[in-house]
Amino acid sequence: MDLRRRHAWDLTPAEAVALQRRLAAEVVADRPLDLAGVRLVAGVDVSVRDARSHAAVVVATFPDFRVVETVTALAPTPFPYVPGLLSFREGPVLEEAFARLRSEPDVFLFDGMGTAHPRRIGIASHMGLWLERPTIGVGKTRLVGRNAPLPEEKGAQVPLVHRGETIGAVVRTRTARNPLFISPGHLADIPGSVALVLACAPKYRLPEPIRLAHKAAGAFA
Repeated sequence: MDLRRRHAWDLTPAEAVALQRRLAAEVVADRPLDLAGVRLVAGVDVSVRDARSHAAVVVATFPDFRVVETVTALAPTPFPYVPGLLSFREGPVLEEAFARLRSEPDVFLFDGMGTAHPRRIGIASHMGLWLERPTIGVGKTRLVGRNAPLPEEKGAQVPLVHRGETIGAVVRTRTARNPLFISPGHLADIPGSVALVLACAPKYRLPEPIRLAHKAAGAFA
């Protein structure tokens, strides 16, 4: 798969923050998703062990989640863990994995944030600028923002708000289980992102493409 390579990865944390501020202006987070046209959904995850990062991208059919392609990449972990700078830790190995894709997914679901980020450019937004495809951030824990109380039933959702701006949604994908923090990455919007994630989570808390990618990323050689 062709990527639009935007920058080098060998940056200091301060340089990374400055770059995020510049790139955030290019993120499109209000474009409705064409859900009826989605045929292939990719799940994206990275597992880190012993200073090595193992990326996995699993492409599955939608809405029945038959695996079409799985690609992985393994590389030294190049960047420390810094909240808000995940893309600089995982981006280099993801670049390798994306370059190996033969499929052309309609949407990418990331285990990480999109616009639900202090500078509105989590890993789903950042890598979306490289992929130039719709991307969605699916966070398991809150990074920033506040929300009203969330009902317990599956499908319940409330806005996630930070500094007066709605940056995503808090969504219950299973009754009485912890919610997910869903936000558009790039070339998507909040309603479409929530609708697609719910459609990709018929049985489990995590959407199926991310579950598949998590399993593949955890399978270190």
